[in-house]
Amino acid sequence: MTGRRLVVEADGGSRGNPGPAGFGAVVRDAETGEVLDEVAAAIGTATNNVAEYSGLVAGLRAVAAIDPAATVEVRMDSKLVVEQMSGRWKVKHEEMRRLAREAAQVLPAGQVTYTWVPRERNTAADRLANAAMDAAARGERWTRETRRGDDVPHPRW
Repeated sequence: MTGRRLVVEADGGSRGNPGPAGFGAVVRDAETGEVLDEVAAAIGTATNNVAEYSGLVAGLRAVAAIDPAATVEVRMDSKLVVEQMSGRWKVKHEEMRRLAREAAQVLPAGQVTYTWVPRERNTAADRLANAAMDAAARGERWTRETRRGDDVPHPRW
């Protein structure tokens, strides 16, 4: 391991449940708070929980592209996702089970911890998720990715 520590702030939501859905994720350097990557996408019609999990997967994939050996703290305002990914709650819904497996396979389990944060402390990811939900409500296929030093969004998904 490199010893590098990163933070993923992830969020997702839907306007209606299910409804037009999207997610956002921000990857930060844990020491400086510097934003290293932002990822967001409209995912069409989905439930809030599926959108939350989609944000988690996107954030972990962004970390893997930056530094697959980093130690990662995931911060989300979804108590459900945090508790399920921490192994304290069962994942019952099939689509969420698929997404939970996908998230668990991005990085080795020992590298990732999960922390619940109040919505007020997850504003960057929430902003991206809301932009994605707006696009989904308009019926658009929309993605955004901005890496450090790259001010032109480009698709990842």
